[in-house]
Amino acid sequence: MSTLGSFIWSIADQLRGPYRPNQYGTVILPFTILRRLDCVLEPDRAAVRELAARYENPNRLKVEVKKATGRTFYNTSNYEFANLLADADGLADNLADYIDRFSADVDVFEYFDFKKEILALEKAGLLREIVKSFGAVDLHPEMVSNADMGDAFEYIIRKFNEAANETSGDHYTPRDAIRLLVDLLFAEKDVDLTEGGIIRSLYDPTAGTGGMLSLAEEHLLAQNPDAKLNLYGQEYNPQSYAICKSDLLAKGHYATNIAFGNTLTDDAFKGRQFDFCMSNPPYGVDWKQHAKAIKEERDSAGPYGRFAPGLPATSDGQMLFLLHLVHKMRAPEDGGGRVGIVMNGSPLFTGAAESGPSNIRRWLLENDLVETIVALPTSRVGDWRGC
Repeated sequence: MSTLGSFIWSIADQLRGPYRPNQYGTVILPFTILRRLDCVLEPDRAAVRELAARYENPNRLKVEVKKATGRTFYNTSNYEFANLLADADGLADNLADYIDRFSADVDVFEYFDFKKEILALEKAGLLREIVKSFGAVDLHPEMVSNADMGDAFEYIIRKFNEAANETSGDHYTPRDAIRLLVDLLFAEKDVDLTEGGIIRSLYDPTAGTGGMLSLAEEHLLAQNPDAKLNLYGQEYNPQSYAICKSDLLAKGHYATNIAFGNTLTDDAFKGRQFDFCMSNPPYGVDWKQHAKAIKEERDSAGPYGRFAPGLPATSDGQMLFLLHLVHKMRAPEDGGGRVGIVMNGSPLFTGAAESGPSNIRRWLLENDLVETIVALPTSRVGDWRGC
């Protein structure tokens, strides 16, 4: 259990009445993100404001901010949590100004429709107390590590999903399962990964809130502090995308490396390949609504397209993500790539001979792409069956 996450979620008690429990997350999540970014920006806030006064061109400003702070994003507003409450009558407008003056690549608050929530909180007479409560939460990186912040986000999301009577499996992957997957992913590459100054890339097409990406980076840096792991991801759930992107921004990664959209119908990194790929795709979810686009891509792309080996039943699209990941592996002549994926048991057994799933399995084996399959005990990790 995340103590920090529990404390932050307790702020939701102030929302009782005007908000229903299944609406708490629409307030708590964006405010948590904003407060975390507020704390990350605090040490260099004055310097960035000075640079903003000198450079009107946002592209030039971004370059200068990167030189001065090492960060890839900024905020030029005169407001912050420390002074928002000084103007009680203008609180909503000033908070909106603060959000608007993030650099253009910080689009995360749009995916929460945050300005609408600010107006709703003001109308309900709750805005001042919520801002005051979050302003009292110290989320400075020196006080709250990236790992603890990730745990807090996951706790808040689970609480939100419980209140909304949804499954947390769409947004949350158990940390132990991720660590196992990372260990397998980096296995046999340990010698390469200990080289000084190495740069590698890692991609997750179902990034969720970024837990897999973050833990993989922590694992590599623990082995080799001089290594650099460029993280890439795509996510279809708006709130998960917003959390993932803001979390990685706070850690110094580029905002453009995290994309929003449906990986199966709109590959945001088309033509790109990576050193490592990992994913916990949704399983047991049908793809009928996307079948036309996927079949058209398969037919037009030919034998080297990502879905050329076959298509699974429209009742379960997890094998589509498996094919997508294989397509993203760096070619052997460029150093090769490795893929780790979490799935339930159905891709191993469903489909008769010559069916779509059977043809995919045959193609994977004939091309020597399967290195290991690990079955996980269901009593330990719920519905998890293997990776």
